[in-house]
Amino acid sequence: MHDHAPHDDHATPAAPHPLLTRLEVEFGWPSLHSRHDLAEFTARPGAHCLFIPGDPRRNLETADAAVILPELRVAFQHAFDCALVGDGIEAGLREETRALKTPGLLFYREGRFLGAIEKVRDWSDYLDRITHILQRPSV
Repeated sequence: MHDHAPHDDHATPAAPHPLLTRLEVEFGWPSLHSRHDLAEFTARPGAHCLFIPGDPRRNLETADAAVILPELRVAFQHAFDCALVGDGIEAGLREETRALKTPGLLFYREGRFLGAIEKVRDWSDYLDRITHILQRPSV
């Protein structure tokens, strides 16, 4: 099926998905919009999870991941902090880490990439994968 509606280059961008806004407002997670923001956030001591939401209008799993990630953080007793990746750096970061599918969770420790989880998974799969990723050395 084709969309025959005319393309409007001047259309206003859609409002952010409310569940993504919740991560910033309710949980206080930063939104990273530049490579500088990214480097500064991931270089901090400890482990970090970057949430690459993708386009929530096209990918219904984005909303699910926005609900799951805070629960994962609690399940891991806040062993990592979280941030959202902004549209401006998302594509480059996905390419760099080879985590091409969204939504994506990218894990770092002291500036080093540890691993990624793409798409929504079963809870036990998240627990196993995150445990494995967080056990990796950051050197």
